[in-house]
Amino acid sequence: MLANRSRRAVMMSITGASVLALSLAGCSAGGGEENSDGSVTLSYLVDNGEQTVATNEALIAAFEESNPDITIEIDTRPPGADGDNLIKTKLSTGEMNDLFFYNTGSLLQALNPDETLVNLADESWVGKLDENFTQTVTTDNGLYGAPGGQSMGGVMLYNKDIYEELSLEVPTTWDDFMANNAAILESGLAAPVIQTYADTWSSQLFVLGDFFNVSSVDPDWAEKYTANEAKYVDEPALAGFQNLQAVFDAGYLNVDYASATYDDGIRMISTGEGAHYPMLTFAASAIAANYPDAVDVVGTFPIPSRESDANGLTVWMPSATYIPKTTEGAKLEAAKKFLDFLTTPEACDILSEEIAPTGPFVVEGCTLPDDVPALVSDMQPFFDEGKTGLALEFLSPIKGPALEQITVAVGSGITPAEEGAAQYDEDVKKQAQQLGLEGW
Repeated sequence: MLANRSRRAVMMSITGASVLALSLAGCSAGGGEENSDGSVTLSYLVDNGEQTVATNEALIAAFEESNPDITIEIDTRPPGADGDNLIKTKLSTGEMNDLFFYNTGSLLQALNPDETLVNLADESWVGKLDENFTQTVTTDNGLYGAPGGQSMGGVMLYNKDIYEELSLEVPTTWDDFMANNAAILESGLAAPVIQTYADTWSSQLFVLGDFFNVSSVDPDWAEKYTANEAKYVDEPALAGFQNLQAVFDAGYLNVDYASATYDDGIRMISTGEGAHYPMLTFAASAIAANYPDAVDVVGTFPIPSRESDANGLTVWMPSATYIPKTTEGAKLEAAKKFLDFLTTPEACDILSEEIAPTGPFVVEGCTLPDDVPALVSDMQPFFDEGKTGLALEFLSPIKGPALEQITVAVGSGITPAEEGAAQYDEDVKKQAQQLGLEGW
């Protein structure tokens, strides 16, 4: 699942109560105000990523210019599990901001949206949404979010200059990928595979980005998984954990994989210190902002498959903006106006100006600029040919909270792949039972 952009769509980790307490202390609670002059002030909770904040500030400025009676104030939260826990706490205590920006898919389902969020199914803009996005913010009883960005892929970033220097071909199978890694290691040019386990969320891509390959072997796997009839410890899903172990066992990782951060990974893939980095394509924003000379150097290809020659992209839908049920009256109407604005071409154009595109938009009438980074243009043929599939988190409500700790352990050679997969199968049980799913 990859999750908040600085969204960290992939970010889920186990944290202690003391960390949560600090998180709660660092964020103001509650909503905005209905003012005596008829104007409305809303509070909008977003993750504290620099680009997330800057982008939403630009969106708010444009919205307020057309709606001078509405003021929106940004409040920030930490990313990852700290942010997940904060959002759940705010919703459960009735102290959520008037609006909040958060993941779609399984993380949304964990918020019990039918009970905590405003149903937006009857809003006029819903018909403009891509069907793939719609299903990620929908339950049997309602639709709950407006998109806040483009789609993105869970891919292998690669440095094109290294490939050119070594005359390497883009791999379409796992064996081809490992052969390229061997050639890179022998050349001494770079670390063949970058891992950044200091940011534990980043460890999940070999598993989560492999889901197109899983579903190409078994199209019904997500449905079986939700019904407790398919497991990660079995093929074809085991391959993601095996891939993590394989690159470690072969000695292909950067020497500082345990202490390197996501920012280090972006630097390494951009400057050629590393050749491959499994990551979401939201990395385009960080590359464009910090290493603009690398926007045409860093490309993408799908996570190579052990099980299939289908060679397609696992795709994530953008995060969304939601309204909690505690937002009422004039504040609710103002919040709905803001969501309506977020689904306009004007808002999409602002997104394109503020951050590098990560993939196609999910709103009818919104288009990408012509000069997109290479890692986005490399994705387009897969969209054009229909070789894409949603990540598991958008097809099943189940995602266990300990995945990133398990994948760090497997990717560090601490836990064997089969054992890690079995641990994750056990990890998801509690959430499935909390959701009341049949078969658990």
